[in-house]
Amino acid sequence: MSTLVIVVHPDLAESRINKRWMQELEKQSNVTVHNLYEVYPDEQINVAHEQKLLEEHDRIVLQFPFYWYSSPSLLKKWLDKVLTYGWAYGSEGGKLQGKELLIALSAASVEENYQHGGRNRYTIEELLRPFEATGHMIGVKLLPYFVQYGAAVLTDEQLEQSAQKYVQAVIS
Repeated sequence: MSTLVIVVHPDLAESRINKRWMQELEKQSNVTVHNLYEVYPDEQINVAHEQKLLEEHDRIVLQFPFYWYSSPSLLKKWLDKVLTYGWAYGSEGGKLQGKELLIALSAASVEENYQHGGRNRYTIEELLRPFEATGHMIGVKLLPYFVQYGAAVLTDEQLEQSAQKYVQAVIS
């Protein structure tokens, strides 16, 4: 199985988790790591290139830090530009039909805050519903989310454990 990991972090150099995850993934065979902010610093997305990359892989991973209950803005722009009518969906679309989609994110806050009655009021699953709906619209199989809570307080040992668990989620 070939896997495309789309990394979307606006300041990867300062990231502990997303940078570490990416470093570990780059060691894996059959995994293509695609850093959107590096490829598109001007945010001018090459739609044909992105669609070709998606078509060439069986599994797609969207990796990003959870910003304001959503993704970094470049991921939203990428979704808007790349997942076009007649290609990703619609009567003549369906180019991603049957592929697998994994959403992988780091959340600064601890898991307890993402519960009903918690500080953030909603679960991660509820907050990620737009990604679930998008997956349904384009016909992909949504895999269980990979979430690393507590990014702001993660120890080095926990970071290494997270990187290993993440690689297993991506390649298994």
